[in-house]
Amino acid sequence: MYTNQIFEIILNLGDSWRVTTTQVNITTLEVDIYIDFIGDQAPSPDLADLYPIYDRRKTRRWRHLDTLQYKTFLHCRVPRVKTPSGVQTISVPWASDYQRHTYLFERLVIDLLKATKNQTATSKLLRTGFNVINRIIHRSVERGLALRDSKLTLRNYSIDEKSFRKGHSYVSVLSSPLAGVVVDVVENRDKKAVKKLLSQAISTFDTVETISMDMWPAYINTVKEMLPKAHIIHDRFHLVKYLNDGIDKVRKREVKVHEELRNTKYVLLKNKANLTDKQHIKFKSIQDANYEVSRAWRIREDFRAIFGSDNMTDAVGMLIKWGSSVIHSKIEEMLEVAKVFNRHLSGVCNALVSTFSNAMAERLNGKIQEVKSIARGYRTFDKFRSAILFFHGGLNLYPQH
Repeated sequence: MYTNQIFEIILNLGDSWRVTTTQVNITTLEVDIYIDFIGDQAPSPDLADLYPIYDRRKTRRWRHLDTLQYKTFLHCRVPRVKTPSGVQTISVPWASDYQRHTYLFERLVIDLLKATKNQTATSKLLRTGFNVINRIIHRSVERGLALRDSKLTLRNYSIDEKSFRKGHSYVSVLSSPLAGVVVDVVENRDKKAVKKLLSQAISTFDTVETISMDMWPAYINTVKEMLPKAHIIHDRFHLVKYLNDGIDKVRKREVKVHEELRNTKYVLLKNKANLTDKQHIKFKSIQDANYEVSRAWRIREDFRAIFGSDNMTDAVGMLIKWGSSVIHSKIEEMLEVAKVFNRHLSGVCNALVSTFSNAMAERLNGKIQEVKSIARGYRTFDKFRSAILFFHGGLNLYPQH
């Protein structure tokens, strides 16, 4: 009797519920707590009115927080009440309908997942099935998304791709560069997928001011169609990557004639400030020799110097001047890069002026890769999406009880 009273105090279920029996199994290391509803009337599931008890369902069992080293379970024959709309099962204060674990157990699972970032490790620590943990992830993400203010009304977004499985399997990730969170994820990176992503994540298209991205056609064309007032900003990282690829193509061509260019890829592509002493010596010898690759490197540096332009007029003027220098260089590989930039002139100029970029999206990509690596991959997109939003969606994941 004394044990029952202790658990009544600990569980704090209210005046309508009583702990009637407590059983301890020292073989299985389990504690079973039996709870009963007292009284002749109970509230309907919507808590609108009291109705007479009609009957009780078969005994249900919920996993609760451990009692010392013992796994603990709550048991109850939940009453049903007869309402004008029919017989209904009442709600219990310790768990949501249809779940087989308590709110407190779910909160513990969420905390452990945040700490371990690993579903398998969490299931082992709690001595429960992997599927239980996986269901809680899905459920908490759905709850968190529902708790967001209907749909987000952010003004600045980034969109990027992330590999899902081996081969050409991708997901498209919409994120907030200011909040540093993933807004949503869809499978694939074609126009249909991007339309779905924007539609389910953004409530008012007219409020979007900027969206940063690479030069993937499906992203560009869909954003132009659906967000006509948004300024497309081509990501600085990807612009520099185009230039780096051009430099390396020049190096590969010239190395056939100039043996000293062998194994100098990272000497030319790294930021000059990050070169080692040995790399500095090698870099200087290449610059002094005035190879085409040296001039290609200068073209990249001249372009990087335009970042942070004060206004669009200055950016356009400096970009035109930079383009003229590329033409004057007559370096075929860099001319191809300049042509690509010219085809996406507006987005490139926006990148030269705006402070928004895909830098945060790239950092989130790294975090998504960490989630993927720890789990050793995901078999289905839905599980991958839930994991991404669970760990990096900035959602309120906890049950509201």
